[in-house]
Amino acid sequence: MSDCLLTILMPCRNEEAALGQSIDDARSFLTRCGISGEILVVDNGSSDRSAAVAAEKGVRIVTELRPGYGYAIRKGLECAEGSVIIIGDCDTTYDFSCLEKIYGPLAAGECDFVVGDRFAGGIEKGAMSLSHRIGVRALSALGRLITGTDVRDFHCGLRGITREAAGKLDFQTGGMEFASEMIVLAVKNGLRIRQVPVPLRRCEKKRRSKLRTIPDGFRHLRFLLHR
Repeated sequence: MSDCLLTILMPCRNEEAALGQSIDDARSFLTRCGISGEILVVDNGSSDRSAAVAAEKGVRIVTELRPGYGYAIRKGLECAEGSVIIIGDCDTTYDFSCLEKIYGPLAAGECDFVVGDRFAGGIEKGAMSLSHRIGVRALSALGRLITGTDVRDFHCGLRGITREAAGKLDFQTGGMEFASEMIVLAVKNGLRIRQVPVPLRRCEKKRRSKLRTIPDGFRHLRFLLHR
């Protein structure tokens, strides 16, 4: 376990079409940079061939039966073997082949937690709806007001944390609001947070989005107001 420097953690539910490319990109990053690491797919009750695709690609798979983005990531954090853990959606909207700016500062001990900023990194046309952009900006502004942090994108699905720091965070949520909870707990526990620009690409694969703009937005809002 001590030889594993990096876990690339992919929460997954019905991403059969996109998962293979995400795994290939993550593997190319590990190989190109010569990093001893693992790719960990957390299958969150997929009804398609996602688990089979992961098995065919030869990566480690764990299962989280409780449905929810947060539950899947929490399971992955518990099972990760890397001293650094990078979390990313496996729908090809994030480029797993270019993770240096997330991994580097964490591996060097410069910070404990790195959060991606899609607004600074650039959002490809069609990658995020207008309602989602407005909602993310508004909820992130509320999060900054409540916590005193300067994090600009509370909901970015690409982020990294050291395993030691993750062990300090007492997660309670299981849905999409987990993204906000992670930042709130990081601030509360005095983690050193860094933001890096990450581009958001439009998913080219045929898939059904897991995001429910209004219900998920209210989950974030309710969490922030009752934290």
